Amino acid sequence: MKEFLKYTLATVIGMVIFAIVIGIISVISLMGMVASQDASTVVKEKSVFVLPLSGIMDERASDNPLGSMVGQVGQSLGLDEALAAIKKAKSEDEIKGIYIEAGIFSPDSYASCQALRKALVDFKKSGKWIVAYADQYTQAAYYICSVADEVLLNPEGMVDWHGLAAQPIYFRDMLAKIGVKMQVVKVGTYKSAVEPFIQDHMSDANREQTTTYISGIWNTMVGDVAASRKLSVAKLNEYADKYIMFDDTNNYVAMKLVDKLLYIDEVKGVIKKRLGIDKDDEINQLSIADMMNIPRKDKSDNEIAVYYAYGDVVNTSDGQTSACISGVDVSKDLEELMNDDDVKAVVLRVNSGGGSAYASEQIWNAVTKLKAKKPIVVSMGGLAASGGYYLSCAANYIIAEPTTLTGSIGIFGMIPDVSELVTQKLGLKFDVVKTNAMSDFGTTARPMTAEETAIMQNYVNNGYKLFTKRVADGRGMKVEDVDKIGQGRVWLGKDALRLKLVDALGGIDDAIAKAAELAKVSGDYKTSTYPSAPNFLDQLLNSFQDGGGNYLDEQLKSALGDYYEPMMMVRNINSQSPLQARMPYHLIIK
Repeated sequence: MKEFLKYTLATVIGMVIFAIVIGIISVISLMGMVASQDASTVVKEKSVFVLPLSGIMDERASDNPLGSMVGQVGQSLGLDEALAAIKKAKSEDEIKGIYIEAGIFSPDSYASCQALRKALVDFKKSGKWIVAYADQYTQAAYYICSVADEVLLNPEGMVDWHGLAAQPIYFRDMLAKIGVKMQVVKVGTYKSAVEPFIQDHMSDANREQTTTYISGIWNTMVGDVAASRKLSVAKLNEYADKYIMFDDTNNYVAMKLVDKLLYIDEVKGVIKKRLGIDKDDEINQLSIADMMNIPRKDKSDNEIAVYYAYGDVVNTSDGQTSACISGVDVSKDLEELMNDDDVKAVVLRVNSGGGSAYASEQIWNAVTKLKAKKPIVVSMGGLAASGGYYLSCAANYIIAEPTTLTGSIGIFGMIPDVSELVTQKLGLKFDVVKTNAMSDFGTTARPMTAEETAIMQNYVNNGYKLFTKRVADGRGMKVEDVDKIGQGRVWLGKDALRLKLVDALGGIDDAIAKAAELAKVSGDYKTSTYPSAPNFLDQLLNSFQDGGGNYLDEQLKSALGDYYEPMMMVRNINSQSPLQARMPYHLIIK
C-alpha cells in the first residue's frame, strides 16, 4: 500500500510540475508574441519580400490565437495586408524584389485576385523584380503569378488552367425529404437568391446573368495573362479547353505558361542571383508581418479613414462567428467618424453579397448623414451586391473593380413551412386559440394562406420601391430607369460603370486618392483603418469567451469547403431578417 501511495504521489507531483513548466513556457510565448506585434522591422540590405499565396484569402486577415496555439488553423491571407505590404515593398529601397510562394489557394473572389495582381504590376514599375514558384498552381494563383518576371514550377508539379464554371447548389429536394418547404415572395426577374429553395435548376434569367458575368471575369483573366506571358487569347482558351492540368510539366514550358522547372531548394539560387549575393550568403527575407511593422512615414494630421464592411449584412453581430456587417455597429462607427474632426473623409470598403434589408437601410441612413458633413467614397471589393449595393448607393463617389459583382437591386422574403416535418414525420399535433384573424400569422406549423402571402408580397414590394428610390436619389437617376437595370440582376463592375451604378473602375488606393481630393487634402494626409484589429491578447480572450467558436467555425469551413456558406444559410434560415436584399447566397465559381 505504501508503495502504491508513494508512486501515486510521485505521479501527481510530476504532473503538477509539468503543468507549471508548460504554463511558464506558454506565458513566455504569449509575451513574445505580443512583443513581436509591437516591434519595428529594420529592412536589411538586399532584402526580398516573401508573399505566401496559399490558403484562404479574405478581405482582411483574421488571426485565431487559440487555433494557432494548438497548431490546427489553416493559413489565412488578408487582401488588405497583402496590398499594403506590396506598396511598402515598392517604396523601400533595400527591398529588391518579391518572391511569391504559391500553393493551394482559395481567394474570396476573382476581383480580389485582380486587385492583388494590379498591385504587383504597379510594383514592377519601380524596376524591381518578381519571381513566383509553386509545386502546383491553382487557376487563381496562376492568374496572379503570371505577372512575375519568372514563373517557376516543380518538375513534378501542375498548372490548373480550365476556365470558369458557376455551380449553384439546390436544396429543394433535400428539404422536401424531411418535410420542409420554403414559402417565397420576391421582386425582381433576376432575383435568384431564392431559387435553390424552390427549384432544382437555374431559371433562364439567372442563367443569362450568370453566363454574362462569368464570361466577363474569364475574358478579363485571359486578357491579363495573355499580356503578361505574351500569348494570344485564343491560345490560352485552347489550353483551357484541353484541360492541361495533367499534362507533362515540360509541356508547360513549351506552352510558355512557365519559364523553368526547378525543385524548391534550387529556387534559392535564382533569388540569390537576382539579389547579387554569393551562394553561401543568407537571403534577407521579409514576411507580411515584418512588412506591417515597418514604421509609417506619413505624419499628417489630416486623416482619411478606411472603414472595412465585409460579410453578410445583419441586424446585429450577436451570435455571429464569421465577419459580418452589423447594422447597429456600422451605423455607430460611421457616426463616430462623422464627429471626429481629424477625419477629413471616409472610404467605405464594401465586400458583401447583402443580407438584411432593414440593416442595409440603417447603414444607408448613416452614410447619408456622414455625407452631409464630409466626403465618403465607396471602394467595392469582390462583392457589393444587393444589400451591399444598398448601403453604398448614397456615397459621394463609387469605385469598383472591373470584375466586382454588384447591382442585384431586388428584395425577397422567405418563410419556412415545417408543417409536414412536425405533423406527419414527427407526429406532433397543433391547435390554436386566437383573438384575431391574423394572431398566428408567421407560424411555421402550417402553410401561409393566400391572404397572408398577399400581405408578405405587399411588404416585399414596398421594400423594393424603397430600395430603387434610394438608388435613384443617390445616383441622380429616375426610379423607372433604376428598375430597368434592377430586377435583382447582378452586373460586373465594368458594366455597372456603363449603367451609372458606379463612377469609376479601380482599387482601394484609387478610392483613397478620390476621398482626399474631395476633402481637399490631396498630398497631405494619412490613412487609418477601421474597425481597429484587436491585439493578440484581446483575440485570445475573445477566443475563450466564445467557447472557441471562431476556431470551430474555421475548422468547419475548412472541412466543407465550397459547401460551407450554403449549409450555413440553411442552418440560419429561421434567424434571418424576414426581408432580404441578397444576391445568390454563395455562387461557387470553379
